[in-house]
Amino acid sequence: MIPRKTIEELINKHSSLEKDLSSGNVEKNIFAEKSKEYSDLNEIIENAKKYISFEKDKTELKKILEDQKVDKELIKMAENELNDLKLQHEENEKKLKLFLLPKDEADKKNAIIEIRAGTGGLEASLFAADLFKMYEKVSHKKKWNVELISISRSEAGGLKEVIASIKGQNIYSTLKYESGVHRVQRVPDTETQGRVHTSAATVAVLPEAEEVDLKINDSDLRIDVFRAGGPGGQSVNTTDSAVRITHIPSGLSVSQQDEKSQHKNKAKGMKILRSRLYDLERSRIDQERSKDRKSKIGTGDRSERIRTYNFPQGRVTDHRINFTLHKLEEFLEGEVFDEMIESLTLQAQEEKLSNLN
Repeated sequence: MIPRKTIEELINKHSSLEKDLSSGNVEKNIFAEKSKEYSDLNEIIENAKKYISFEKDKTELKKILEDQKVDKELIKMAENELNDLKLQHEENEKKLKLFLLPKDEADKKNAIIEIRAGTGGLEASLFAADLFKMYEKVSHKKKWNVELISISRSEAGGLKEVIASIKGQNIYSTLKYESGVHRVQRVPDTETQGRVHTSAATVAVLPEAEEVDLKINDSDLRIDVFRAGGPGGQSVNTTDSAVRITHIPSGLSVSQQDEKSQHKNKAKGMKILRSRLYDLERSRIDQERSKDRKSKIGTGDRSERIRTYNFPQGRVTDHRINFTLHKLEEFLEGEVFDEMIESLTLQAQEEKLSNLN
């Protein structure tokens, strides 16, 4: 049960914002913020009002049911209305609880996505390339912008590792449950006996941190420069343009050599390092908060097998929520990606709600 005072505060806040915005006296620098807050409250204001009036409406219906003079037909109508009212009240309470859940400050941020080939040799690198193509297609459909940060290719069009920045609206909230081990089961093109092979790739999705999110002291960094190397150890640059940045307190290290400019490599390296440190700090705080909570998803454990892509059966299964789509090709094309994300988000919300009770 949500305290009445909490709901009344929401209603009063909505009314106050409505007056402010219609008055035309809101300063330009806070107008957008107030408009967004008003828009968010608009989505649940009717639920809030009905939640408040529930006890009064219930009492009135019970009076009808207890009145000996009321005919049977009216009693039947009152019984049905009371049942509907209770169901509506439960739905209102759920929506309001979801609205009142603490917001993840990172949800609206852009994201850094890192994909690495795991066990399975060449087939694993080909699968890593398939995953990256899938995220590119999803991004294109959602009009997100994908900016390549670094890439390490293997033979036959595979990827040993790829790191990219994805920019747009609510990127991290959409992709954050993708972190973990993705497993593929299929017959490789090189397999002559038709045997199904299993290989894997790891995905890490980090909120892209800005300088205001995390202060990094220059004294905590060690920056080494070296000559960029290509496949087989050959030199791809005659100058020391490659950069390795080490954050001494945490031991985290990032190497960047894709650009010919040392300055650009350092900027890209710092973007990755800042996001990894920000994610590390968020994980530490989350672990402290959730010591007594059990969660199937959103643990951030990147060693956890989260999903299987089974080509012979044409299915993709998320093991955290036991959710299967028999639309593997469509999923890899980004067509039904949202079905998986919506199911994961719903499960995460249910878990948060259960932790409130």
